[in-house]
Amino acid sequence: MNDASEIDISAIRAEVERLRLEHHDLESAIEALLAVGVADQLQIQRLKKRKLRLRDRIAYLEDQLTPDIIA
Repeated sequence: MNDASEIDISAIRAEVERLRLEHHDLESAIEALLAVGVADQLQIQRLKKRKLRLRDRIAYLEDQLTPDIIA
């Protein structure tokens, strides 16, 4: 690999880790709001949608890291 692609891969891995951390933080926030029981359902719904978008972005970036295999 050349230096440019190694930098790109490192950047993608760093972004994946950042998104995983944010995903985990959202999961914790949703669980905390549900545990309280007085949570705003609209707020919880928005957090869940954000969490799903993060999961989709993580999956996309991980696909970018996986080399294409020609069968």
